[in-house]
Amino acid sequence: MPAPIAIGLLGLGTVGGGLARALSEKAAFIERYVGAPVLLRRVLVRDEAKQRVPLPTGASLTTDANDILADPDIAIVVEVMGGEEPALSYIQKSLHRGKHVVTANKEVLAKHLPKVLAHAAEHGVALRFEASVAGGIPLIRPLVEDLAGNDLSAVYAIINGTTNYMLTRMRREGLSYADALAEAQRLGYAEADPSTDVDGVDAAYKLAILSSLAFHTQVRDTDVYREGIVRLAPVDFRYAAELGYAIKLLATGRRVGDAVEARVHPAFISDASPLADVDGVLNAVELEGDLVDWAMFQGPGAGREATASAVLGDLLAIARGIATGAPVPPPPSLDRALPILPMAQLTSEYYLRLQAQDRPGVMAQVTKVLGDAGVSLASVIQKESHTGSLAEIVITTHSASEAAVQQAATALSELSAVREVSNLVRIKGGQG
Repeated sequence: MPAPIAIGLLGLGTVGGGLARALSEKAAFIERYVGAPVLLRRVLVRDEAKQRVPLPTGASLTTDANDILADPDIAIVVEVMGGEEPALSYIQKSLHRGKHVVTANKEVLAKHLPKVLAHAAEHGVALRFEASVAGGIPLIRPLVEDLAGNDLSAVYAIINGTTNYMLTRMRREGLSYADALAEAQRLGYAEADPSTDVDGVDAAYKLAILSSLAFHTQVRDTDVYREGIVRLAPVDFRYAAELGYAIKLLATGRRVGDAVEARVHPAFISDASPLADVDGVLNAVELEGDLVDWAMFQGPGAGREATASAVLGDLLAIARGIATGAPVPPPPSLDRALPILPMAQLTSEYYLRLQAQDRPGVMAQVTKVLGDAGVSLASVIQKESHTGSLAEIVITTHSASEAAVQQAATALSELSAVREVSNLVRIKGGQG
């Protein structure tokens, strides 16, 4: 009988509970697949008295991480605690002590990926993190292994289910931002403090990981330009639909010459793009490469079962390698030192919406400001005034630099005839 492979689990929340249940319910299948029993031995929790999901036979709770990290019989540590610390320290200690690690921790990886990969390589153990981006979608392994022969040039991703749900409701039902957020919170899609999602922090963590792996260079979360969705209003979705677009919180990583562009912000996406139809809490990632040309991955981005599926897949891959004596594959290479392109150098098309006085000559002032900044107009539409004295002007531009458009937006806001520049949204096109 092959020796059992012992597992230590750090965290028994939503994902940890889902994994514990899967290990129990699928024990017979897992043993056949791996070639040895895979047994959950210890689970780190904050409060042993709290009522939790039933654990597999033989598993016990502990509030002391060293009961797992220092146990020589535990071969694989699964970290699903979240947060930077103490998760990072636990991951590093596990690797140092020769334990393989599976983690779903996007924050740790977005901030410390090169360090933890190097630590795993130094100690000859595996570090797998499929669940850190896009939940249940098989993505990291195809990106690192199946597409390894490609020179990838771009990543376009919808990778936050909360904001995608909210934007879908705003698009379909005309909900305000506040109403869409309240509904997402009521359904459990958004936290009581939704800032990590609606401000783009979560998507920036995930984009940092994807861009690092796609372009073989370190992209930190702080390298990612970030804008949230709070400024979007129902009227923006109406104008987007008239122009043939959907609005999504889009994470974009691109190779631009010998540099990398990394940004998360709302974007107009053509109705003809498959990304425009990714609605609700679904996630999707588009990759562009020299050999594959274009590939898209879509599916559930979060949730207990979906994320536990990704964690379990990593766990079984490592366990099978242990059972068969297979060598640990080398970690992904981040050997390029590519600079991050400043946002001001972005080239894109843009949508602007502004409120201005409804009188002759104002449109000429607006177009002059844009022309003086070197911004070429694709369309200018003056909408019927709803307030009597003000008109809404909707502008789309041809490809222009971010610096020029921001300069023009500032100049427009300073015109006496302009009440406000209500919104500025980038358009995903051939240039970005």
